[in-house]
Amino acid sequence: MPVYRVRVSTGTSLCAGSNNEAQLWLVGQHGEAAVGKRLRPSRGENKQKPRDGNRLNFPTPSLLPGVRPQLFLGFVSSFLQLLRSIQSEGDSGDEFRFPCYRWVQGDGVLSLPEGTGRTVVDDPQGVFRKHREEELEERRKLYRWGNWKDGLILNVAGANICDLPVDERFLEDKRIDFEASLAKGLADLAIKDSLNILTGWNDLSAFNRIFWCGQSKLAERVRDSWKEDALFGYQFLNGANPMVLRRSIHLPGRLVFPPGMEELQAQLEKELQKGTLFEADFSLLDGIKANVILFSQQHLAAPLVMLKLQPDGKLLPMVIQLQLPQEGCPPPPLFLPTDPPMVWLLAKCWVRSSDFQLHELQSHLLRGHLMAEVFAVATMRCLPSMHPIFKLMVPHLRYTMEINVRARNGLVSDMGIFDQVVSTGGGGHVELLKRAGAFLTYSSFCPPDDLADRGLLEVKSCYYAQDALRLWEITFRYVEGIVNLHYKTDVAVKEDLELQAWCREITEIGLQGAQDRGFPISLQSCDQLCHFVTMCIFTCTGQHSSIHLGQLDWYAWVPNAPCTMRLPPPTTKDATLKTVMETLPNFHQASLQMSITWQLGRRQPIMVAVGQHKEEYFSGPEHKAVLEKFREELAILDKEIEIRNAKLDMPYEYLRPSLVENSVAI
Repeated sequence: MPVYRVRVSTGTSLCAGSNNEAQLWLVGQHGEAAVGKRLRPSRGENKQKPRDGNRLNFPTPSLLPGVRPQLFLGFVSSFLQLLRSIQSEGDSGDEFRFPCYRWVQGDGVLSLPEGTGRTVVDDPQGVFRKHREEELEERRKLYRWGNWKDGLILNVAGANICDLPVDERFLEDKRIDFEASLAKGLADLAIKDSLNILTGWNDLSAFNRIFWCGQSKLAERVRDSWKEDALFGYQFLNGANPMVLRRSIHLPGRLVFPPGMEELQAQLEKELQKGTLFEADFSLLDGIKANVILFSQQHLAAPLVMLKLQPDGKLLPMVIQLQLPQEGCPPPPLFLPTDPPMVWLLAKCWVRSSDFQLHELQSHLLRGHLMAEVFAVATMRCLPSMHPIFKLMVPHLRYTMEINVRARNGLVSDMGIFDQVVSTGGGGHVELLKRAGAFLTYSSFCPPDDLADRGLLEVKSCYYAQDALRLWEITFRYVEGIVNLHYKTDVAVKEDLELQAWCREITEIGLQGAQDRGFPISLQSCDQLCHFVTMCIFTCTGQHSSIHLGQLDWYAWVPNAPCTMRLPPPTTKDATLKTVMETLPNFHQASLQMSITWQLGRRQPIMVAVGQHKEEYFSGPEHKAVLEKFREELAILDKEIEIRNAKLDMPYEYLRPSLVENSVAI
């Protein structure tokens, strides 16, 4: 009879492992056997040699060559430990892994399926039906939908971190780093405030007093060159928010030319005909109520920028309109590069401030964090741990729920950072998120469709577009490799009821009926499944990183991305340096922006690069080969970006795989 050797591996967290005894049962198709209360899992890995009582007797049919028996493991616990996985290895050389990667606590029995991965269709006799149903029933009690604000997509229920399931919370290394960096940022803020409270704030050089040198070479480059039109235009292509720019197919209807602007109109028409006219429209901000900070009214604008793409790849602004035309009122002024320097600079500052608002709320919070949370909650509610799509998705959902709870409690909460220093705070940020929800279209989350729709695929100086497309294609091949191991036909996809419930939960419940915006409510083919899962994973990895990583580089020099504006948008062209300084954030607002920018935008020491997760949710050589191929392609892309960047005056690294985090964890 075969002898199985059992190996228990726990996490290295301070609270992982236990001195308490654990009892294991290995259960096969034709019987079961108890290992006995001999395991005392400690932190790290614990190997137990077999004894007489550990012999597991399986009838010969269960060990026929080429047949991989499916095993369950029952785990009785009276302690708290982070269990990574359990392996059993037989005399025949067969090895079976039982992945867990969660906290085990209390008294009871934990059933762990072997890590091969099975869909409902793979289990026609319903051998695993009870396990799947019980697991999902328990998960739906733990993972409930919540609604932070009416009119927004849903989030996990729970107002505080302690309300989250324990498996969704930071481990101590992540928590200590996050909270220590936050404390450091706030301490530095207090020091800066005390040093600047009695000093003048009447010249642009004053922002140097709160600028943290040495944190980012690109931030220093921005500080030195932020007034240049070329850098202003570059940010729409490759900056912190490359999601606004699109190629013009006609002159925008809101662009009204006052008398005497016929030459400008002709220039724009000429660029339009050549296909080199681009636009960045911030109409979403029109009518949003601006914040009141310390009894002082703040202000917002809804700019439109028209830009031309030069043969050398530079994108240069041609005209800025700061407000939409109002019926019965004179057309708003159009600001030009030929205007007096301070007038033109102030107009660009207004655009950059508006971009800050859309970046942080629409591109970053909504399209990155909150979308990832919808995927996370739906996955935990609808897919059992043995489902291959669960195994594929779960590494990309790590820490998302906690970081989002922290954001709702610290950044966009009542009296949070937005209320304190951002012009969309005080309720405007919530209204903006609601408006932006109408633009959550399926195609906009898929770079091949989104970049084509915005006319950016052929723009050689748009490195965001090039890298996003490459990373999407690599991710798609990875997803396709896993899907093809489990779904041999389109019928298998259609008949997977758990998979269909997951898709429907995301679209109809989490996204509050997004089928009207192109999101599917069912998956009808292998290709459709691959596309949908790739969209989920890319949103949690590459897309979030492309929006997140640039914050320190582009926002540390506050005049380049003002968090708030203290005077109304100009309606005349008589601005002076005094006007600019009275409009830009004051020293406290600028200091707080700098501190939070450093906290969120710094390179994270506790991070997992895309595809480099250590957890092995799949067992079997076929799955490992697919993951290894994914990693090889990521390494090739990383090297190609490194070589390209070495030739660039301003390297673009936000989609470099070694810097892209594997989940929305910051």
